[in-house]
Amino acid sequence: MILTDGLRSLRAAVRLWVSPARVHEEGATPDYRFSLANERTFLAWLRTGLALVGGGFAVDQFLPRLHEGLRLIFTVVLLVGGALCALRAVNHWVRCERAMRRGEDLPVTRFPSALALGVGVLAVAMVVLVLLGRTD
Repeated sequence: MILTDGLRSLRAAVRLWVSPARVHEEGATPDYRFSLANERTFLAWLRTGLALVGGGFAVDQFLPRLHEGLRLIFTVVLLVGGALCALRAVNHWVRCERAMRRGEDLPVTRFPSALALGVGVLAVAMVVLVLLGRTD
């Protein structure tokens, strides 16, 4: 039953992703400035996702002498991070838009912290590899 409810909830969320006009069926229209700010945040998340994807391709293409396993791990982590960022962007946009229309508090998320931690760990690992001369 819990799994069925979870799948139903996921299906409803994805429906809002591909048909955002349905969000307008809920609550009252918020001040347009808040909706536009929500859209700018969405676009910033997309830019972050694109940057991570670009970083993944850069690691793969410009660090050929990096140990193949490490290069693959870094590339995949960056590419998956970029994909998750894009998916999270649309999900967060819908959740915030719905909350504003309903007069509720904006949703809280741990994703920015997890993303920052992941990027930080990856950057430290790259610094260590550069200092050890393993990226030549």
